[in-house]
Amino acid sequence: METLRHIVVFVHLIGFALLFGAWAVEAVNRRFDVTRLMSYGLLIAGVAGLALAAPWGIEYDLNYAKLGVKLVVLVAIGALLGIGSARQKRNGSVPPALFWSIGALTLVNAGIAVIWR
Repeated sequence: METLRHIVVFVHLIGFALLFGAWAVEAVNRRFDVTRLMSYGLLIAGVAGLALAAPWGIEYDLNYAKLGVKLVVLVAIGALLGIGSARQKRNGSVPPALFWSIGALTLVNAGIAVIWR
C-alpha cells in the first residue's frame, strides 16, 4: 500500500511539473499565454492530490487544514486558468497580472506542500 501511495505522490509531482513547466516556458518566452498543457498539469495534480487526501495506507493523521488550503489554492489556479483562456480566446492575450498570478499561486501551493507540516 505504501508503494502505491508513493506512485500517486510521483504522479502528483508530474502534474505540478507540467503546470509550472508550461507556465515557465511561456514566461521565459514572454508570451503570457495560457496553454492546454497547463490545464492538463492542473488536472493531473488535482486528481492525484485528491487521491492523496484519502487516509489510505498511512499510520498518521492527515493535516486537513493544510489539505483545505491547498484545495482552495488549486481551485483559484483553475479559475485563473479558465479566465485566462477565455480572455485569450476573446482578446488574443492574457493580462500579465493574471498570468503571473498563475505562476505565483502554483509556487505557493508547492511551498505549502513542502513547508507546512
